[in-house]
Amino acid sequence: MAAIVFMAALFSSPSGADTPFPFKIGGPFTLTDHDGRTVTDKDFRGRFMLIYFGYTYCPDICPTNLQIMGTALEAFSARDTAAAERIVPVFVTVDPDRDTAELMKEYVANFHPRMIGLRGDAAQTKAVTDSYRMHAVKVWPEGAAQDEYLVNHSSITFLMGLEGELVTLFPHDTSSEKMAAVLAKYVVAPES
Repeated sequence: MAAIVFMAALFSSPSGADTPFPFKIGGPFTLTDHDGRTVTDKDFRGRFMLIYFGYTYCPDICPTNLQIMGTALEAFSARDTAAAERIVPVFVTVDPDRDTAELMKEYVANFHPRMIGLRGDAAQTKAVTDSYRMHAVKVWPEGAAQDEYLVNHSSITFLMGLEGELVTLFPHDTSSEKMAAVLAKYVVAPES
């Protein structure tokens, strides 16, 4: 996880520099959305994905980052509605054992009306977290029951481009104002 955060600080473009990333992030995936439909990475082509990995039982980091994502999208939309409509906010669970489609649907609605919750089985979840270089591991606090685990996971928000390529990433402490400003740099309304 520390390596991802270090690389985010070194190679991310929110600082304004257009530094190429030294490794591939992202790739093909097949998951199920919060309405039970099977979706793949190809379903997002032609739109930007603002994607975050976490879980609904997360006590603090996930809701904070998803709130920042939603607030940034609202601020960006206030400046350029047409451009903001090109961004799909996506939340991918790293805890498919507990995060049902119904729970995901209720959860993502708290952060943005267009946010899509995605989940997969264990193999699909591992494949997508591996392709995004996300770390996720279950841990049990002392005395916790089997179903009372936490999931230690990387906390980075990715902006993926129109063809599924990585555009930039946002470390976990990025403010909504900074995220909105970076979105404005990369996302423009389609030409009419």
